[in-house]
Amino acid sequence: MINVDDEINLRLLSLASAAPIYESINSSRSHVRKWLPFVDATKNVIETSDFIKSVLNSRNLKQDRIYEIWYKNNFAGLISFKEIDKLNNKVEMGYWLDAKMTGKGIMVRSVKRLVSYAFKEMKMNRLKLKVAIGNTKSKAISQKTGFKFEGIEREGEFLNGKYHDLEIYSLLKKEWS
Repeated sequence: MINVDDEINLRLLSLASAAPIYESINSSRSHVRKWLPFVDATKNVIETSDFIKSVLNSRNLKQDRIYEIWYKNNFAGLISFKEIDKLNNKVEMGYWLDAKMTGKGIMVRSVKRLVSYAFKEMKMNRLKLKVAIGNTKSKAISQKTGFKFEGIEREGEFLNGKYHDLEIYSLLKKEWS
C-alpha cells in the first residue's frame, strides 16, 4: 500500500475489489465512457474479475502496475504505471476517477504521490501521460502535477467508433522537486 495522505491510500489491484471497481464503472458509465475505451466492454462484475485476473497473472515484459485509489475507505478509481521500461527508466501513467469522487483533489494528490514513488523508489527518469484532446479535466491534472506538453499523437486511440488524437505530456526526474 502507498499512503498518499490522511484521506487517500493506493492499494495494488486485487481480485477482492472486482465488485467495487465494477460498481464504480457502472455508476460512472456516462462520465468515463467519453474518454475510456474499456467502459462499453465492461458489462458485469465477471468481466471486471476476468480483467483483474489477467493483470495479476500477466508475466510479460510490459509489467503494468495498477493501483486502486481509496478515498476515506471508499473506492474512488484506478491509477497505473503502464509499460514499465526498466532499460530506459521510463513509464507511462494512466488514471480514471469515479464520477462522484471528482472535485476533491483526489487525482492530483494521487498522481503527485505516484510521481514521487516512480522517481524515488522505482528509479525512473521519465514519466508520460496521454490525454485525449478535449479531456480538460485530465489535461488540468497533468498541468497541476508539473507535466510538460510534448505534442500530439495523431489518431492514437480508438474510442466510441472513431480515432482520437492524444496530447502527450512528460515529466523528467530533474524537473521534479
